[in-house]
Amino acid sequence: MAAPLLEIRDLVVQFPSPHGWLTVVDHVSYTVERNDIVCVVGESGSGKSVTVQAAVGLSQAKGARVPHGSVKFDGQELVGMSTRQLNRIRGADIGFIFQEPMSSLNPAYTVGEQIAEVVRRHKGASRADAWKRAIQMIDRVGIASAATRVNDYPHQFSGGMRQRVMIAMALACDPKLLIADEPTTALDVTIQARMLELLMDLQRDMHMSVLFITHDLGVVAKIARSVVVMYGAQVVEQAPVSALFKAPRHPYTAGLMEAMPQVALERGHDPIAIPGTVAQAHAWPSGCRFNPRCSYRVDGPCTTQPLPLVTRGVDHVRCARADELEATLAAVMAPQGGANS
Repeated sequence: MAAPLLEIRDLVVQFPSPHGWLTVVDHVSYTVERNDIVCVVGESGSGKSVTVQAAVGLSQAKGARVPHGSVKFDGQELVGMSTRQLNRIRGADIGFIFQEPMSSLNPAYTVGEQIAEVVRRHKGASRADAWKRAIQMIDRVGIASAATRVNDYPHQFSGGMRQRVMIAMALACDPKLLIADEPTTALDVTIQARMLELLMDLQRDMHMSVLFITHDLGVVAKIARSVVVMYGAQVVEQAPVSALFKAPRHPYTAGLMEAMPQVALERGHDPIAIPGTVAQAHAWPSGCRFNPRCSYRVDGPCTTQPLPLVTRGVDHVRCARADELEATLAAVMAPQGGANS
């Protein structure tokens, strides 16, 4: 059996602060198989983006350290790899799409020049061949009149079109893995849906893997094959997407689902927000880090000792009451009589 394309094992990421080194990613492990789509979901501050950025050496450039853990990409260990070595992989074998394309696109250069530069740098292509590739990729992501628009500057594109340019740039070198960090958050619902369809079509056609980071379970339901749920710098649940939506095992996952308008409609009530605020790295609660916000918390099992991530069939869950609450949490996804009955 082939090894996973990306394998993150027991990764710890820390940032300096007035409180000392803060652990913002705490022994996180998950894999992305070849030709796979994995979604990492969680609220802001859960550690989902920092995990991926540290895995490919981007967080370290911002002052982070990785005191423990392993990240293997296509059989190569990335932790401890030099910046020069990582630069050969980033942009070539690993492509990136970020939330706000205007922070990633240079306003002083045409989009064609920026895409062509990536191709020249990583593929050693001539200027003419790199320019042809830029036109080809702009056309491939659905921007009309590609041969003309390749000469336009980023400000001449709408938000949705700029995101398509970013996709074209990320995929210009035929990467094995595409990392998409909240790429649809700033888009309206209609454009978001088109963007997700485009990404799924490109993933299928190019046989690449996609690691999609989001806080939106609606996006997860549309594109994911497997899901990693993070809270408080830890993985709290991991499962195939169908199993997760049919029967969530962690109260935090169930809470995210109850906040989804679609689930609320099926159950005949308004979306229900998770009470309380996200835990902070300088003051993690004892026991389960979600316990101060959890309506199923019991003193002792949930509040005293750190909880391990336990395998439960096809699922992995970090909850002291997972087996006891299985039927209760599964009911979160069960349609109720009324709205859609």
